[in-house]
Amino acid sequence: MSKLLSVIEASTRIGVSADTIRRWDKKGLIKAKRSPLNHRLFDLDEITRLHNKISGTNSGNNFKILRTAKKSGYSVVELFAGAGGTALGFDNAGIDHTLLTDWDKDSTATLKLNRPDWNVLRDDVRNIDFSKMEADIVEGGFPCQAFSLAGNRLGFSDIRGTMFFEFARCVKEVRPKIAMGENVRGLLMHEDGRTLKTIVSILKDLGYNVAYKILRAQYLDVPQKRERLIIIGIRNDLDLPILFPREKDYTVSMKEALAGCPSSAGQEYPEKKKAIMELIPPGGYWRDLPVPLQKKYMGASYFMGGGKTGMARRLSWDEPSLTLTCSPAQKQTERCHPDETRPLTVREYARIQTFPDTWDFAGSTGSQYKQIGNAVPVNLSFHIATCIKASLSGNCNDKTMELLEPVAD
Repeated sequence: MSKLLSVIEASTRIGVSADTIRRWDKKGLIKAKRSPLNHRLFDLDEITRLHNKISGTNSGNNFKILRTAKKSGYSVVELFAGAGGTALGFDNAGIDHTLLTDWDKDSTATLKLNRPDWNVLRDDVRNIDFSKMEADIVEGGFPCQAFSLAGNRLGFSDIRGTMFFEFARCVKEVRPKIAMGENVRGLLMHEDGRTLKTIVSILKDLGYNVAYKILRAQYLDVPQKRERLIIIGIRNDLDLPILFPREKDYTVSMKEALAGCPSSAGQEYPEKKKAIMELIPPGGYWRDLPVPLQKKYMGASYFMGGGKTGMARRLSWDEPSLTLTCSPAQKQTERCHPDETRPLTVREYARIQTFPDTWDFAGSTGSQYKQIGNAVPVNLSFHIATCIKASLSGNCNDKTMELLEPVAD
């Protein structure tokens, strides 16, 4: 086991300043642990690996699309499938699809384009009868609407009209061994936590033991700082563990991810914006501009609170990307290429979401950005699917997985 060091000890050992190590920690490039006295401790192997990567003494590349050639024999019904980030991760892990469904025209066209053998249905999920389907897993990234809070405990019928109701209805009709939901981190505190509490309550009422966790994609082979809330339910008549992937002790940088990336369509900046972005260094943002230009570019936002760190933001080669949005040129969430003064291209977006270069996207350029930006990273999905397989088979790998206890009543 690698040695844990204080920030001063780590600084002395690898020859960088303590402030540099603190900055790496703040940027999410390394993971601090806590001592019994609540002091921050750092893994020597982890910070050495990062230092070697940044200094160029380690020329290895950690970017890869994770997959196994072995079929698991397990199957999944997926709702709200989008452009296939979760679906491809499950497929790469050897899990077959009974059905994938989504309402969006371009997303379902993308799925059919890349996997013509998949059973892809474009329809309103409210129209679909799942009662005759069989699958080991039901999965869905349901949109999160506020539920009507009519009482202290909502029943199944009280969430009717929400997309989670359709997910829960599918679980009720299919009766899979495992139900998995995914959503944004904000669901934790949505309606002061009551929405998540209701989701857990409904799944438990349907006969499932439930656990949930925020997964940080940057520590799971994804070159992007992206967090997703994963909810897993195990049917309570089965004696199966609830497993989640353990975070790795490394991250994947933009430089690693975009090496050899094929050219593709992409947005362009208007000349005035391009002139501003030319002045931003790699890893920088609007505060790197001269003050008069800061005020001119930011307008009224200049005088408002908050860091506004996504504005006029240029990405850095040495770090994972910031979370991709539905467009790389939105003023609040700029995603400018580290060297070239332009937004990231469609294929660069796809690489950062760990889609393979062979995965094509249907629709306009804007639609392709949106499909990719909304997707679950493929490698993150692979890690989750690998844990689900281990749950179903009872073969937990303690080094790569952790066991979570179900949420108590």
